[in-house]
Amino acid sequence: MKTGQVTRAAEALNLTQSAVSRQIGNLEDFVRQPLFTRQRKRLIPTDAGLQYAASVAPLLANLESETLRLITWGAEDRVLTLGLLPTFGSRWLIPKLGGFTSAHGDIQLNIVTGLTPDDFKAADADVAIQYGDGVWPDMTAHKVVEEEIIAVVAPALMKGRKDAIIDDYDRLLMTTRPTAWTEWLAGSELEDVGTKGGAQFENFTMMIEAARSGLGVAVLPLMYVADDLATGRLIAPFGGPVKSRNAYYLAYATNRAHMKKVQAFKDWLLSAEA
Repeated sequence: MKTGQVTRAAEALNLTQSAVSRQIGNLEDFVRQPLFTRQRKRLIPTDAGLQYAASVAPLLANLESETLRLITWGAEDRVLTLGLLPTFGSRWLIPKLGGFTSAHGDIQLNIVTGLTPDDFKAADADVAIQYGDGVWPDMTAHKVVEEEIIAVVAPALMKGRKDAIIDDYDRLLMTTRPTAWTEWLAGSELEDVGTKGGAQFENFTMMIEAARSGLGVAVLPLMYVADDLATGRLIAPFGGPVKSRNAYYLAYATNRAHMKKVQAFKDWLLSAEA
């Protein structure tokens, strides 16, 4: 009893004072020793009472948790927590999600964003879109879409120059893709001089805006800048796209593979309609 008063304990438990006092008395009779000392209107736990409370508190908390789980049995299949890479989500997947919600109106989507597998694990995501080779411990992964990368720059940064020498410009970098430049240069058969480092960013959305603003040259997934290239907002004067060594995967913990909501999302995403 944290309150030290029968009245407050009764209010918290939605019982009468006499009912609480009777239960305390019954418990003390059962264990054959006092668990409280009475001081005026307060109950002070004895050493035995404190030790007993500390021992049973975790058991009671677990009992409450499991009871709630039983009450809501089956509800876990009605809410799907989907982890998304921010730019992939906003530019590729979210515009398509109407198809899933239309087909599965009984499943509520809870969308969280992150940059690494640890982010999605911390968010307790049921499924997540991850970039990599598709091999993660204790995870099942299905390839969703392959990727091509390309070096782009704002037209204004070229200042009318006809020769495109990439080493004349700052290179924009992304912390979660440290090998993007090396990968694109190797695929383009260009020497990696790397003499001019530029600003670093945490996600592609920010780096795209930086490239549009003329802060430097960025190596970006073609799927994210196709519209910019089509409208001339960005140009690619240094060479064409290069296929990435990795791809985007739908990933989920293998022990969640049996969940209906996970299977429903996987089947939808991998279908031709997605």
